[in-house]
Amino acid sequence: MARYTGPLCRLCRREGEKLFLKGTKCNTEKCPLTRRDYAPGQHGQNRVKLSNYGLQLREKQKVKRMYGILERQFRKYFAMAEKSKGITGRVLLQLLERRLDNVVYRLGFAVSRAQARQIVRHNFVLVNSKKVNIPSYLVKKDDSIQIKDNGLKLIKDNLELTKEREVPGWLQLDKEKLQAKVLRLPEKEDIGFLIREQLIVELYSK
Repeated sequence: MARYTGPLCRLCRREGEKLFLKGTKCNTEKCPLTRRDYAPGQHGQNRVKLSNYGLQLREKQKVKRMYGILERQFRKYFAMAEKSKGITGRVLLQLLERRLDNVVYRLGFAVSRAQARQIVRHNFVLVNSKKVNIPSYLVKKDDSIQIKDNGLKLIKDNLELTKEREVPGWLQLDKEKLQAKVLRLPEKEDIGFLIREQLIVELYSK
């Protein structure tokens, strides 16, 4: 499976926003974006006024990097959103939020989406009492998520590290049993992060 293996903090600096790719480090003074709040590279400190296309591209890149998805898979999600009923941009965000690795991250079972992807791949997660090791698996309303016994210590440690992170309203978490339930499908307001999805729609609609 293809994935980005370069320095993660460089991606945040390129987008000029914290994408929380390094887990708890992003909330400390060690975050490189806090110390160097300009784009990486030789010309990173030069101020460049972006064109409309540049704004659209940066928004798409930001969302891709935030969810840890490469271009080919991101285009597939956009194609699915286009064919679905509803507003394309909002459906796209809904699909991304419903990914199992994102759900594991949102619940606080992982400190970052990259770690959440590993937790899923290593067979620590059950969906409706069945083993699911596909990070891109899309959860549905009334699905139950549970952690297998062999992952309990890791998840409990992560929950302690992420205790200040708020669980979104479309998920219900039982910290004692390490179980969760999907109450409804997510909405844009549940993301808690500024995303201008219309720019992405405009980019792909050209």
